[in-house]
Amino acid sequence: MWTCKNLWKKLAPLARSSSTLCRQNARGVLLNNERRLPLVPQAHMSSGTPGSGGDNNLYYLLVGATCVGGGFYAYRTIKGDKERYQERINEIASRPNKVVPEQPITEAPGEQAAETPQEIAPVTEDAPVETPEVTPIVEVAAVEQEDPPTTPEAEIAPESVVEPAPEESVGTPDADPVVKSEEAVEQPSAQALIEPSVEPSPVEVTEEPPAPIVKSEPTPVAGSLPAETAEPQTTTETESAAEPATVAPAEVPAPTPVEFPSHAPYLLIGGGTASFAAARSIRARDPGARVLIITDEPDLPYMRPPLSKELWFSDDPSVVDTLRFKQWNGKERSIYFQPPSFYVSPQDLEKVENGGVAVLTGKKVVHMDVRGNKVTLSDDTEISYDKCLIATGGIPRNLQVIERAGEEVTKRTTLFRKVEDFKALDKVSRDTKSITIIGGGFLGSELACALGRRSADSDLEVIQMFPEKGNMGKVLPEYLSNWTTAKVKSEGVAVITEALVKAVSFKDGKVEIKLKDGRVVKTDHIVAAVGLEPSVELAKSAGLEVDSDFGGFRVNAELQARSNIWVAGDAACFYDIRLGRRRVEHHDHAVVSGRLAGENMTGANKPYWHQSMFWSDLGPDVGYEAIGIVDSSLPTVGVFAKATAKDTPKAATEKSGTGIRSESETEGTASSPVASSTPEPPPVLEQKDNYGKGVIFYLRDKVVVGIILWNVFNRMPVARKIIKDGEEHADLNEVAKLFNIHDD
Repeated sequence: MWTCKNLWKKLAPLARSSSTLCRQNARGVLLNNERRLPLVPQAHMSSGTPGSGGDNNLYYLLVGATCVGGGFYAYRTIKGDKERYQERINEIASRPNKVVPEQPITEAPGEQAAETPQEIAPVTEDAPVETPEVTPIVEVAAVEQEDPPTTPEAEIAPESVVEPAPEESVGTPDADPVVKSEEAVEQPSAQALIEPSVEPSPVEVTEEPPAPIVKSEPTPVAGSLPAETAEPQTTTETESAAEPATVAPAEVPAPTPVEFPSHAPYLLIGGGTASFAAARSIRARDPGARVLIITDEPDLPYMRPPLSKELWFSDDPSVVDTLRFKQWNGKERSIYFQPPSFYVSPQDLEKVENGGVAVLTGKKVVHMDVRGNKVTLSDDTEISYDKCLIATGGIPRNLQVIERAGEEVTKRTTLFRKVEDFKALDKVSRDTKSITIIGGGFLGSELACALGRRSADSDLEVIQMFPEKGNMGKVLPEYLSNWTTAKVKSEGVAVITEALVKAVSFKDGKVEIKLKDGRVVKTDHIVAAVGLEPSVELAKSAGLEVDSDFGGFRVNAELQARSNIWVAGDAACFYDIRLGRRRVEHHDHAVVSGRLAGENMTGANKPYWHQSMFWSDLGPDVGYEAIGIVDSSLPTVGVFAKATAKDTPKAATEKSGTGIRSESETEGTASSPVASSTPEPPPVLEQKDNYGKGVIFYLRDKVVVGIILWNVFNRMPVARKIIKDGEEHADLNEVAKLFNIHDD
């Protein structure tokens, strides 16, 4: 604006005189012609300062020109600043410590010019040398030369190339003499120091291939280099011969070979029963399928029920190592579904002609990218997939009082779930004097009976405590729960009912458990069997819905959580068409849901109609199978009869030929319930104390929603059909006849 004002001061007199001259000429013309000119509006040009009034076109023109000029100047200034900024960035990028990628190097005596004299001192001078040139992998240790010291930033790391600042000089002929014992090695390379190069550098970069490797050099290097330079010398001779020494920072370890495929058409997360059932189902429908199972356990897929049942009753002292056991029928088998020869190695999965099943053990999936169809492992490795099954199962719950009790209590507590837990508890049972089991459900009662029977041959004290009035008090009606408690006590177990744990501590070499009623229990070891928490850690990263009531991933009728993602086993919260939304934590459900998920992953699109069952054995003499909703808070009707020698789990497995009863019963079918026409003896009343065998019906709105077969085996298809029909029954005694409980 000041420029415009000054310019106006110079031009104003000219404009003023021009305006005056125009008016005088007009007046002269009027007088000479003796007539008036037509009156037209005169455009007055103000000769005053801007804003003094009037239309000042010249002023506006000058102001506009000034604005345009200022804008152009600003544009040129900003553009110039950007160019100078980019030049500065390029200059900074060309300073020392810049790695030259993909360019082999040939070592010369001047390579060590960037090293300080302190690094030369520990180098031994008797390293054997076979060739006049030294491998780039061991360049720091194989050849040492004393040159003028430089700054620490210019130190040469193994397998890296550094560009110096422009002011640094390299390769001058007046460098310090080399170590005498290595003159023969460095003399042929002395010419390289004075040869011109594109950029001055302490390391001569040439286009020649790397020199052959001296086999005897890596050993003295590790012992003579300082700690920060000796650590990266892990590259093998084969790798160094195949690649130029261009790995950037010295602290980056050498890459390890890939041990598993980067892509799996069928990816199964979890190595339990559901995953194996799905893999077998996929291969049955698609014989050429390539299936990859990822499990964080070190073991191949195995069945969990024997861990709390048959394995404890084995007479084989090496059962902990072999994990083979005798079933109740006397037949021997392994807990593993298939031997190692059944599987293909993960690195060969993409190569095998007819596909196969590979198991990647000891790896955990920590992140899922459902849009990119890939997962990330705990070691940051990514594996892509076409279709994925989540069968992560669950993790055992623990009591908060135990978690807060400290390390001494925690390391004396077992959360029973895996093979390693079985092995640890087996060792504890042989080395300690007392074990306390907290929990009165299926797992707690099974372990109590197993350890109680073992205590008969040793001085082991087994204690079981739970808040209910009897064993399995949340499942069985009270009278049957009391009978079960008496059965557990007869196995040598000290049962403490209605026990609520208040605090746990470690005193005088013992774990001290304080109950809310004031009782105190001292023991050597605790087994917490208080339930299972579904493993849903992947829900957040995958964006999958978790059920707020039952836990687990919510899935549709086809066990699908999202496109190309299915869930099976303990982690699946599915909708039961008869009983509503549920989540089941039993072996049979894992088998059936895994099988169905595998079929749907191959395009079957089948809904989940199956009513899964579960079973529990209190030793070889007492066992039961259950289906549906079995909750002691529901009304129940029990029909019992006198048991015979064939009404035991042992006899049932001898007849069926399998110890895992769900593997045989899931294939069975049942006809419509029709009562037997032959006369039957009257049922045994519930009040009697001898519950040898029988059927317990659980009712909701007068409809049977759950059934327990007590020492009645191989009748599960009948029970499944009764629940599926969903009808009211006026006389459940007649319905009980369908199970042939009165047959001898």
